[in-house]
Amino acid sequence: MANTKPRKINTITEAHRIFGLPKPEHPLISVLNYAALQLPGTDSPEISIMFDFYYISLKKGFKNKLFYGQQTYDFDEGMLYFIAPNQILRGAGASPEDDLSGWILLIHPDLLWGTSLAQKIKKYEFFDYYVNEALFLSDKEKVVVNGIVENIKNEYHANIDKFSQDIIISHLETLLNYAERFYQRQFITRKITNHQILDRLENLLSDYFNSDDLITKGLPTVQYISDNLNVSPTYLRSLLKTLTGQSTQQHIHDKLIEKAKEKLSTTDLSVSEIAYELGFEHLQSFSKLFKTKTKQSPLEFRQSFN
Repeated sequence: MANTKPRKINTITEAHRIFGLPKPEHPLISVLNYAALQLPGTDSPEISIMFDFYYISLKKGFKNKLFYGQQTYDFDEGMLYFIAPNQILRGAGASPEDDLSGWILLIHPDLLWGTSLAQKIKKYEFFDYYVNEALFLSDKEKVVVNGIVENIKNEYHANIDKFSQDIIISHLETLLNYAERFYQRQFITRKITNHQILDRLENLLSDYFNSDDLITKGLPTVQYISDNLNVSPTYLRSLLKTLTGQSTQQHIHDKLIEKAKEKLSTTDLSVSEIAYELGFEHLQSFSKLFKTKTKQSPLEFRQSFN
């Protein structure tokens, strides 16, 4: 797919105009019906859009592929995906075979000013999953999500009064809390995909620790691991916490200690030499980590084999 410079959409009013819709009833929040949108056709160049607001969507019946970060999705099935301001959505235009249904919820950050959700929304980690994973909803979950979005639409369709913002914010927070719950379910139920990630993590760490990278580059970073697994750091952390109870950094350290034990028990290298081969500039740092993990110093561990 071509590397197209993204088009920046700054306001919800501008989004309405691009999609061939009348002006929004509320300038800071809007629910768009896919069936009513005027989308570019397949003969159009790649769509590449950057939004200046939050974009949450449930889409079905889109025959072409859509790039959600680095991952490609087929939207024949209903999937929920979350885009934070300044993230990029890419894909091909609409196809004549499309039977689009679903919705797009647009939320401008200005709507959240002065509310508890202004800061809390940044803590919902699925807004950082743009390099990996959409949320696959069950039929029951779709009913729940669609009901909340319908409540949001009904609220801003009604006459705006002093209660409107609080009620809309409350619905939004409920939607995000359900999404968080459904993501936790997905970590567990999509076992094949998730276990493949665990297997790839194990292989990646093994290859790294068995190469010269430790000496030349030091310990692998969480970002390095995430990039090579093609997932975001937050998604990987949430997945590992759910499935293993450990963070990515803890998995790196566990592999390090495993390698250190192997060298301490099977070679005559000094502790300093082992620390160097494992990417440590200072012996003290290695010894401290080893003792934290094993309750023994490296020498005490080695002596237990003699």
